[in-house]
Amino acid sequence: MSLLVMKFGGTSVADLSRIGRAASKICREVENGHDVIVIVSAMAGRTNELVGWVQETSPLYDAREYDAVVSAGENITAGLMALTLQEMGVPARSWQGWQVPLKTNSSHSAARIEEIPRDNIDARFAAGMQVAVIAGFQGISPEGRITTLGRGGSDTSAVAFAAAFDAVRCDIYTDVDGVYTADPRICEKARRLDRISFEEMLELASLGAKVLQTRSVELAMRYNVRLRVLSSFEDTDESSGTLVCSEEEIMESRVVSGVAHSRDEAKMTLVSVADRPGIAAAIFGPLAEAGVNVDMIVQNISDEGRTDLTFSCPTDQVARAEKALEAARTRGDIGYGELLADTGVAKVSVVGIGMRSQSGVAARMFAALAEEGVNIKVITTSEIKISVLIDRKYMELAVQALHDAFALEHIG
Repeated sequence: MSLLVMKFGGTSVADLSRIGRAASKICREVENGHDVIVIVSAMAGRTNELVGWVQETSPLYDAREYDAVVSAGENITAGLMALTLQEMGVPARSWQGWQVPLKTNSSHSAARIEEIPRDNIDARFAAGMQVAVIAGFQGISPEGRITTLGRGGSDTSAVAFAAAFDAVRCDIYTDVDGVYTADPRICEKARRLDRISFEEMLELASLGAKVLQTRSVELAMRYNVRLRVLSSFEDTDESSGTLVCSEEEIMESRVVSGVAHSRDEAKMTLVSVADRPGIAAAIFGPLAEAGVNVDMIVQNISDEGRTDLTFSCPTDQVARAEKALEAARTRGDIGYGELLADTGVAKVSVVGIGMRSQSGVAARMFAALAEEGVNIKVITTSEIKISVLIDRKYMELAVQALHDAFALEHIG
């Protein structure tokens, strides 16, 4: 029998009635002749509650015990889903990560998947089980401890199981009905895409789109796992949702497929840095060691051996960056006049695989922003994306202007 992976996020299993709705969708796939592996998240809000308990109990917590606590939410959902399916007459069994076992490394709270042996689950399918309900987000370390994959890790669990079991597809059920050309909450002209390439989805996810976790898209692209993003609150069929697939499955590459935004950005500038070989390493080495996620980087033209260097990072990492750079200056590793932090910026990006073969995208983007009076502070590009840093107060205006400029309301 063909095997399908179905993943249900926290809002899709937020209470018993929603678990029942999700179970009905699983039943339909069983009736269609599939064996099904179901990956479930914790019920909406449960993980945040568990994390809060850990932090209240032990601010400087042991990461191994953190994983033991926060993984409990998925265990509850898996058991309830298996019971619901059994009540519907479907042979189902719940599995925790260690029972599969989903083997990871020892990086607690941010573990990486190393192997998913098929033997245990295959044997149960052969014995008559039709649905394996697996607690997402969790695995087991070489030391035999429970590990978790980081926030949003259930998406990664789902894709990993789809790859390991050669699934025909991995369906991700969430509270939206697909991937949109922009966030429909701020752009009323946003349209749902029928298909999008792995590369475009990876860029959109990393640039602020919240539909899929970045690691899950990376894994899907590496193992060519076809993903479908669907709403758990609507009746669906084979044409529903958005299919995330290889570029070869898309008839014609769109120049721009979507506009992404990230609200919580900060721009940091080191003023009057020595322009010498090794200065970039001396600056960004300490930032990396401090866990600062640096994104956009711009260095000004040197003047009399001095230059300004600007980079962006998440706003909640500004204090960490300031501390790391001040420590480097105290040690004498770097010197600079002052460190300026602007926490009132946002990042807006356009993404499309068609950029590879068509010129003029940057010019059209910058013209659209200029027409609306939006000043660009920083620009970065890749083969299929252009990102700009702008004042946060213009973010929504910029998203709408770019959506109009590339006529994204006409694609689907």
